[in-house]
Amino acid sequence: MPEPLLALEKITFAYPAAEPVLDALDFTFSPGQRIGLFGPNGSGKTTLLHVMMGLARPQSGIVRYKGREAQTERDFREVRLGIGMLLQNADDQIIYPTVLDDVAFGPLNRGLAPDAARELAERTLTLLGLDGFADRLAHRLSGGEKKLVSLAGVLAMEPEALLLDEPTGGLDPETRERLVAILCQLAKPMIIISHDWDFLAHVTDTYYSIEHGRLVRDPDFVLHRHVHGHPLGDRHHHHHH
Repeated sequence: MPEPLLALEKITFAYPAAEPVLDALDFTFSPGQRIGLFGPNGSGKTTLLHVMMGLARPQSGIVRYKGREAQTERDFREVRLGIGMLLQNADDQIIYPTVLDDVAFGPLNRGLAPDAARELAERTLTLLGLDGFADRLAHRLSGGEKKLVSLAGVLAMEPEALLLDEPTGGLDPETRERLVAILCQLAKPMIIISHDWDFLAHVTDTYYSIEHGRLVRDPDFVLHRHVHGHPLGDRHHHHHH
């Protein structure tokens, strides 16, 4: 087995005076995995991603990145260089007025020379079908365009893995289709939180939900959701990967 990128050991996270959202949760995320996280709001899915990235600190438990325990802000900076996270709201991710400056921000921050960062930003925009967007003003873009620009900013960091939180939220059908195509082409491990079962079925192959603070693999309701577009309807059936 390849060494996990991230391993969570007995993670407990609770907001003050509330039941724990994550309760002694164990989880490993390994190269090659494409994981869909499904389930009701408030079940801890976003918190789980935030714990992995050091944006939320658990009350107890250990986060390991490539086998090494991550504790300090500096440790988690290293995690964030290796693993790109797309936030739920693109406006939280877009910092600069123009699209190019925004996408080039990560590479510059990582120490690339301005010309190289610009070239990488332009290449990434092309990859996402955003040619000609370099000089556009981010605040004038549509919701779908903003989402793709914020994804471009994450990909320009050349992360080895991706965490995506509700990437299809508020997308028009055309942008959603484009996102499916982009993510299917990217040969990177990823964890995607989504309510959009059909979307998850296209881009991920392993499903979890969080129940009572723990991860549950292939939750039952996943099979029931299939009634949607599945040739076998709701008859019980097996998937072959």
